[in-house]
Amino acid sequence: MDELISYVESKFQKKELPDFKVGDTVKVYTQFKEGDRTRTQIFEGIVISRKGSGIKETFTVRKISYGEGVEKVFPIHSPAVVKVDVIRRGDVKRAKLYYLRGRVGKKATRVKEKIVTVKNRKESGDKNREEAPQEG
Repeated sequence: MDELISYVESKFQKKELPDFKVGDTVKVYTQFKEGDRTRTQIFEGIVISRKGSGIKETFTVRKISYGEGVEKVFPIHSPAVVKVDVIRRGDVKRAKLYYLRGRVGKKATRVKEKIVTVKNRKESGDKNREEAPQEG
């Protein structure tokens, strides 16, 4: 029975999942029909949780809009979620950031930023920087 369920779920799962974690600031692009045309709406905020697995996996994004906290829950494999862009990487030590709900003002959206260092520039694909010619 589990094999049958996993087979059916695999048909509806997205092949390429966005790479983001809890604490990241993301832009979620959702597409929906409005009358006879389709619109893409952007929701930008901090990912405060990821839940579930497989086709039932969801993530919650929180932002402050006009002084009020707004949260939306998005299914990762939903066809309405067009793409997820990561704006900033967050460095957090919790799996769920529900403590942000009680915060007001700038502290409500402040999460320490993760600084990524690249050890080898050739592997990272930095083509703007030219290598100095080696003598000898």
